[in-house]
Amino acid sequence: MMNLQVEVISTEIIKPSSPAPHHLRRYQLSFLDQVSPLVYNPLVLFYAHNVSTNPKKDHSNMSSITDHLKRSLSHVLTHYYPLAGRLIDNTFIDCNDEGVLYSETRVKGQLLDFIQNPNPSELNRLLPFQLDKVTEITFGVQVNVFECGGIAIGACLSHQVADALSFFTFLNFWASVASGSGQVESTSYPSDRFVSANLFQPKNTSGFDARSGIINDNIVSKRFVFNASAIEALRTKYAQTDEKLPSRVEALSAFIWSRYVAATQDPHGGPQKTYAVVHAVNLRPRMEPPLPPDSFGNYYRVTMTLIPTLENEEECNYGFLFIKQVREQLKKIDKGYVRRLQEGANEHLDFLKDSSYRVLVKREMVSFSFTSLCRFPLYDADFGWGKPTWVGSPALTFKNLVVFIDTKNGGGIEAYVSLTVEDMAKFEADKELVACVHKSDT
Repeated sequence: MMNLQVEVISTEIIKPSSPAPHHLRRYQLSFLDQVSPLVYNPLVLFYAHNVSTNPKKDHSNMSSITDHLKRSLSHVLTHYYPLAGRLIDNTFIDCNDEGVLYSETRVKGQLLDFIQNPNPSELNRLLPFQLDKVTEITFGVQVNVFECGGIAIGACLSHQVADALSFFTFLNFWASVASGSGQVESTSYPSDRFVSANLFQPKNTSGFDARSGIINDNIVSKRFVFNASAIEALRTKYAQTDEKLPSRVEALSAFIWSRYVAATQDPHGGPQKTYAVVHAVNLRPRMEPPLPPDSFGNYYRVTMTLIPTLENEEECNYGFLFIKQVREQLKKIDKGYVRRLQEGANEHLDFLKDSSYRVLVKREMVSFSFTSLCRFPLYDADFGWGKPTWVGSPALTFKNLVVFIDTKNGGGIEAYVSLTVEDMAKFEADKELVACVHKSDT
């Protein structure tokens, strides 16, 4: 496993190519923005060196490439004008055109060597921000150049401003402009994309801690790769005749959770635990009318499924129970739920305060969260030199969190698991987990 040596060469602020008009100067955060975690969402896109007769694809001409990235980013910020502003408290963005952070680094070593067996914690070195040190700057990018000429673009977007789908939409739009496949006029201000505060009215969130669950100490993140055949075997294992076949994410969630429970249970008995299993849900298709995928903001909520420990229960039956109960909770996130959320945000805020207390304070309750980025457009960002060789998720600052990402090819899934150091040592040694994990990370 390769340790990265990263040297920062330059840091600057990229401003939009045209100023935001006065009537768009204040961008109001929605209620769902206000209650989102106070962290940066990160992503790192790796592009192997590709010498070509097309100068855009020759990474050796780095000065030309970085100039092109900065110019295209400047134009795109005109289209996504809130990102060039400054976040004020937990209330609004002053769209003052101050710009975003842009850094360039040199990385010792070969890109392909690193991505053969990447360490999520090392990916954080390729980012412009420390994830839990959120500032008034909402977006930053770090362009990392390896000795071989390969490039890793590390980007961070404040979760107070938008969710993961918004993040990918923005990155892919920037890439399309940089590559010339997409065009944006410098005078274009599509304010209809930024309407989340109209749909989810902002509230007084005093008493709600947006840093709940954010942990730095004693947390380790590791990447586990499951190929398509292993996932299909799990889907078959957890299939029941009276239910539809589990999805890839359902089956893998049930497996990882059951192995975590088995690996961390007290061998000497002890009090029964109840697990609060949390899944993030995209609200856009569940609204009336459904929102376009490129709607910008935080359009997600979470389900919480309470599952007690069952003694002497077969792992397969435990998986059935997990999938059945999670499905029941997911069905509740429908158009009616969204309407009630819009009309009764104060009640939902009271629930969040209470549920945070129950999960984080009461010791017999163990929270375990899943976020799936599968089927999201992770591998679409072509800045002019081809699509990413690999896309990686840096280590996040949450305990008992699993993030699923599609492998680039083959129908597999990469699971990024964040646990305490002690729990990870037990989890990664679990024999059933080891037997299911792909042996060669590529």
